[in-house]
Amino acid sequence: MNKQLSMFGVALLILIVITSAILGLAAGPTSPLTWLLIAFLIAIPFLHKKMVTRHYLEWQDSYSVGISSIDQQHKKLVNLINQLQTAVDYSTGEEFEREALNELVAYTKTHFAHEEGLLEQNSYPEFEAHKAEHKKMIQKVESVITEYKQDPDRSMTNALDFLKDWLINHINGTDKKYSDFLQDKGAQ
Repeated sequence: MNKQLSMFGVALLILIVITSAILGLAAGPTSPLTWLLIAFLIAIPFLHKKMVTRHYLEWQDSYSVGISSIDQQHKKLVNLINQLQTAVDYSTGEEFEREALNELVAYTKTHFAHEEGLLEQNSYPEFEAHKAEHKKMIQKVESVITEYKQDPDRSMTNALDFLKDWLINHINGTDKKYSDFLQDKGAQ
């Protein structure tokens, strides 16, 4: 409901600015207020984009763990989180949100299996602790899915905040710990 009210508010603002600009032009095109309203109207899409994009994750080279297969998977996770953010931001409906969330969860499990396979295959000393962290994250996401059925709007916002923070902190924390180890073992 909050998303719909927000979109309604933006639409109403645009309608008011358009109406005011048209009335200003009808009263006389020399009014600076009219041109200010037109400039504001032109700026609305740029302002909206700036406000919306701050919710999205952007891959940074500093997130790289130096293992191309894992970096590619991390990039895909960032992309899937952003896809879920789009579903939430643009009120695409519960079905699309649910599909985006399910795809993200499924790919996260695939990524964890790949990462754990590399760690186990190379006898990473902190393998069990790393695997336990993955399991804890999956349990948290599954609880979010359960919560989603009761309160979709609030739970999606909470889920996105959690996923963004968790992914970046996980990459920059525990994943960076194994980076040198796996690179020394020749992992790709």
